[in-house]
Amino acid sequence: MHLDALYWKPGWIESSKAEWAETVRGVLKRDTWIMDGNYSGTLLERIDACDAVIFLDLPRTTCLWRVMLRRAMYRNATRPDMAKGCREHLSLEFFAWIWNYPKRSRPKVVKLLGEERAREKAIRLRTPAEIDRFLDVAAHGEFT
Repeated sequence: MHLDALYWKPGWIESSKAEWAETVRGVLKRDTWIMDGNYSGTLLERIDACDAVIFLDLPRTTCLWRVMLRRAMYRNATRPDMAKGCREHLSLEFFAWIWNYPKRSRPKVVKLLGEERAREKAIRLRTPAEIDRFLDVAAHGEFT
Protein backbone atom coordinates (compact mmCIF):
# COMPACT_ATOMS: atom_id res chain seq x y z
CA MET A 1 0.00 0.00 0.00
CA HIS A 2 1.14 3.48 -0.73
CA LEU A 3 1.45 5.38 2.54
CA ASP A 4 0.31 8.59 0.84
CA ALA A 5 -3.08 6.97 0.30
CA LEU A 6 -3.37 6.39 4.04
CA TYR A 7 -1.87 9.68 5.22
CA TRP A 8 -3.71 12.20 3.05
CA LYS A 9 -7.42 12.94 3.30
CA PRO A 10 -9.47 14.38 0.40
CA GLY A 11 -8.23 17.78 -0.67
CA TRP A 12 -4.69 17.08 0.55
CA ILE A 13 -5.60 17.41 4.23
CA GLU A 14 -2.90 15.90 6.47
CA SER A 15 -3.57 13.33 9.17
CA SER A 16 -2.71 14.40 12.69
CA LYS A 17 0.45 12.84 14.19
CA ALA A 18 -1.63 10.75 16.61
CA GLU A 19 -4.02 9.59 13.89
CA TRP A 20 -1.10 8.75 11.59
CA ALA A 21 0.72 6.73 14.27
CA GLU A 22 -2.49 4.79 14.97
CA THR A 23 -3.01 4.12 11.24
CA VAL A 24 0.54 2.78 10.82
CA ARG A 25 0.27 0.60 13.94
CA GLY A 26 -2.97 -0.84 12.58
CA VAL A 27 -1.24 -1.82 9.33
CA LEU A 28 1.73 -3.29 11.20
CA LYS A 29 -0.63 -5.62 13.10
CA ARG A 30 -1.68 -7.33 9.87
CA ASP A 31 -0.17 -10.70 9.00
CA THR A 32 1.30 -9.38 5.76
CA TRP A 33 1.88 -5.94 4.30
CA ILE A 34 4.03 -4.00 1.89
CA MET A 35 4.40 -0.26 2.42
CA ASP A 36 5.68 2.39 0.03
CA GLY A 37 6.64 5.81 1.31
CA ASN A 38 8.96 7.93 3.42
CA TYR A 39 7.22 9.30 6.53
CA SER A 40 10.25 9.34 8.80
CA GLY A 41 8.14 9.77 11.93
CA THR A 42 7.09 6.12 11.74
CA LEU A 43 10.12 4.72 9.92
CA LEU A 44 11.81 3.16 12.96
CA GLU A 45 8.60 1.39 13.97
CA ARG A 46 8.17 0.07 10.42
CA ILE A 47 11.78 -1.11 10.23
CA ASP A 48 11.41 -3.00 13.48
CA ALA A 49 8.24 -4.72 12.25
CA CYS A 50 9.28 -5.63 8.71
CA ASP A 51 11.08 -8.57 7.14
CA ALA A 52 12.85 -6.45 4.50
CA VAL A 53 13.43 -2.83 3.57
CA ILE A 54 14.01 -1.85 -0.04
CA PHE A 55 15.48 1.63 -0.13
CA LEU A 56 15.25 3.24 -3.56
CA ASP A 57 18.17 5.62 -3.18
CA LEU A 58 17.87 7.29 -6.56
CA PRO A 59 19.43 10.56 -7.73
CA ARG A 60 17.25 13.59 -7.16
CA THR A 61 17.20 14.33 -10.89
CA THR A 62 15.64 10.92 -11.52
CA CYS A 63 13.06 11.57 -8.82
CA LEU A 64 12.21 15.02 -10.16
CA TRP A 65 11.88 13.70 -13.70
CA ARG A 66 9.55 10.92 -12.57
CA VAL A 67 7.40 13.37 -10.61
CA MET A 68 7.01 15.50 -13.73
CA LEU A 69 6.08 12.43 -15.79
CA ARG A 70 3.58 11.38 -13.13
CA ARG A 71 2.09 14.88 -13.14
CA ALA A 72 1.66 14.75 -16.92
CA MET A 73 0.13 11.28 -16.77
CA TYR A 74 -2.41 12.11 -14.06
CA ARG A 75 -3.08 15.77 -14.80
CA ASN A 76 -6.36 16.83 -13.18
CA ALA A 77 -6.93 13.32 -11.84
CA THR A 78 -6.28 11.32 -8.70
CA ARG A 79 -3.64 8.61 -9.07
CA PRO A 80 -4.82 5.08 -8.29
CA ASP A 81 -2.33 4.88 -5.41
CA MET A 82 -3.58 8.07 -3.72
CA ALA A 83 -6.42 8.91 -1.39
CA LYS A 84 -9.64 9.88 -3.12
CA GLY A 85 -9.94 13.61 -3.67
CA CYS A 86 -6.19 14.22 -3.88
CA ARG A 87 -5.77 15.33 -7.46
CA GLU A 88 -2.25 15.23 -8.83
CA HIS A 89 -0.50 18.58 -8.52
CA LEU A 90 2.98 20.02 -8.26
CA SER A 91 4.20 22.71 -5.95
CA LEU A 92 7.47 24.46 -5.32
CA GLU A 93 7.34 23.07 -1.79
CA PHE A 94 7.29 19.48 -3.12
CA PHE A 95 10.08 20.19 -5.61
CA ALA A 96 12.12 21.68 -2.74
CA TRP A 97 11.42 18.60 -0.59
CA ILE A 98 12.76 16.32 -3.36
CA TRP A 99 15.74 18.57 -4.10
CA ASN A 100 16.71 18.81 -0.42
CA TYR A 101 16.07 15.15 0.42
CA PRO A 102 19.72 14.05 -0.12
CA LYS A 103 20.99 16.47 2.52
CA ARG A 104 17.98 16.73 4.84
CA SER A 105 16.31 13.32 5.07
CA ARG A 106 18.51 10.76 3.32
CA PRO A 107 21.29 10.78 5.97
CA LYS A 108 18.77 9.80 8.67
CA VAL A 109 17.44 6.94 6.55
CA VAL A 110 20.94 5.71 5.67
CA LYS A 111 21.91 5.83 9.36
CA LEU A 112 18.82 3.87 10.45
CA LEU A 113 19.34 1.25 7.75
CA GLY A 114 22.96 0.85 8.86
CA GLU A 115 22.02 0.12 12.45
CA GLU A 116 22.03 -3.45 13.69
CA ARG A 117 18.22 -3.63 13.78
CA ALA A 118 18.01 -2.98 10.03
CA ARG A 119 21.33 -3.94 8.47
CA GLU A 120 20.35 -7.53 7.64
CA LYS A 121 16.95 -6.41 6.30
CA ALA A 122 18.04 -3.54 4.08
CA ILE A 123 18.43 -3.67 0.32
CA ARG A 124 19.66 -0.41 -1.17
CA LEU A 125 19.07 0.18 -4.88
CA ARG A 126 20.74 3.26 -6.38
CA THR A 127 19.91 3.19 -10.09
CA PRO A 128 17.02 2.19 -12.33
CA ALA A 129 19.24 -0.63 -13.66
CA GLU A 130 19.75 -2.00 -10.12
CA ILE A 131 16.00 -1.87 -9.57
CA ASP A 132 15.35 -3.75 -12.84
CA ARG A 133 17.92 -6.38 -11.94
CA PHE A 134 16.46 -6.80 -8.45
CA LEU A 135 12.94 -7.19 -9.84
CA ASP A 136 14.15 -9.69 -12.42
CA VAL A 137 15.90 -11.78 -9.78
CA ALA A 138 12.91 -11.56 -7.42
CA ALA A 139 10.50 -12.59 -10.20
CA HIS A 140 12.48 -15.75 -10.77
CA GLY A 141 12.35 -16.71 -7.10
CA GLU A 142 16.04 -16.18 -6.54
CA PHE A 143 15.60 -13.43 -3.95
CA THR A 144 15.51 -14.43 -0.32
